[in-house]
Amino acid sequence: MSRFDAIRAERAKPGTVGDPPAGAAPLGRAPARVGKKAVGGYFSPQLSQALNILALEQDTTLQALLGEAIDDLMRKYGKHPFGER
Repeated sequence: MSRFDAIRAERAKPGTVGDPPAGAAPLGRAPARVGKKAVGGYFSPQLSQALNILALEQDTTLQALLGEAIDDLMRKYGKHPFGER
């Protein structure tokens, strides 16, 4: 067994000192982001600004607007919307 295998084996033991509590978010990740993946793209600064203004006008978040748009896109193509906002 290599020394790296030994380290991995030690970390895998439940109750090892320094282990986060069960259900805790990984370091540097907000609990709301656990189990989620980022989806993004590159768009013009004008589009970015327009989306942020729309989010302010609607008193919502950019993420909620994008979730709504993705749900609409899924419906358009006959797919089940996920409703993640």
